[in-house]
Amino acid sequence: MARGRGSAMVVATALMCMLLLHSEMAHAAVFTVGDAGGWTFNVVGWPKGKRFRAGDILVFNYSPAAHNVVTVNKAGYDACTTPRGSKVYQTGKDRIKLVKGQNNFICSFPGHCQSAMKISVTAV
Repeated sequence: MARGRGSAMVVATALMCMLLLHSEMAHAAVFTVGDAGGWTFNVVGWPKGKRFRAGDILVFNYSPAAHNVVTVNKAGYDACTTPRGSKVYQTGKDRIKLVKGQNNFICSFPGHCQSAMKISVTAV
């Protein structure tokens, strides 16, 4: 009888883990960077007051002829530079999944990052 109860506990634990994983995925939010204005100049303050979680999606809407989105480390964010290995997006409708911790994005077109076309988002 104890063996049957142990098997039931293993199954119940596995089901709970699957439910938790599914629940986390179902709660991913989608945020449009810059809201209706999109990914443009002076968006640096856009994340303020928002709560982000790992797995949430940021949507960057912009004209690919005028801008791009580059994932950068903190040094690249602070200096408005594109470190080697940075991922560059240029579709104009980019969807980027946040990872836990700090996520930094800039536009690498000359002068754009310096004109506050950059955001830093911390996901919990």
